[in-house]
Amino acid sequence: MSRTRTALRSALARSRMSRLAERLDAVRAALCDAAIACARPPEAVRLLAVSKTQPASALAEAWACGQRMFGENYLQEALAKQSALADLPIEWHFIGAIQSNKTAAIARAFDWVHTIDRLRIAERLDAQRGDELPPLNVLIEVNVSGESTKHGVTPAALPTLIPAIAALPRLRLRGLMTLPAPTSNVAEQRAAFRVLADLARASTLPFDTLSMGTSDDYRAAIAEGATLVRLGTAVFGPRREAA
Repeated sequence: MSRTRTALRSALARSRMSRLAERLDAVRAALCDAAIACARPPEAVRLLAVSKTQPASALAEAWACGQRMFGENYLQEALAKQSALADLPIEWHFIGAIQSNKTAAIARAFDWVHTIDRLRIAERLDAQRGDELPPLNVLIEVNVSGESTKHGVTPAALPTLIPAIAALPRLRLRGLMTLPAPTSNVAEQRAAFRVLADLARASTLPFDTLSMGTSDDYRAAIAEGATLVRLGTAVFGPRREAA
């Protein structure tokens, strides 16, 4: 009976990995096609696998399929996964809202932070990033849709915020991030992403990262210059409820 259960578990694990590999292949092909369709090289667009609520085993399976970058929204959940997957050199991205009392852990545990929306948070991350660590890659989150329920700075705040964050020695400001208001209208999707792209082009800093685009609008984001798209369900399948 024990051997039977072990065989069944192994078969189920292979089946899950096969499905995940198929989804990853499909996602990579779709991103490639979207880039080529707007005359961009496929390698200009990278996939960030959004792994919130997924178990560490799913991330390990994605790693085995060649995925290296994972985005987490919830600190404690992410720390548990990092501990479980400590033997894998994963590039960890924090993509959730940042609370002041969690900046110390975020500063030390992640390679990238996408969601800086005020100078005080950036200053705390800078002060709490260990000297033995490389500079923390950061993005400023911009609320391009003006929604009161969304995080992110207004476009008007960027001329002051960009140089202030860029001057912090333990941070490396790489670019901008946005999560616009949802819409199925492709023209409206592109218009929102174009705002972020225009803001990046207007900056005097040589930004190299535009984090924009999710499962519902990544094609429009890529058409407007996204370099990093954040996809979760398309990679891992239906999302699990957070504990």
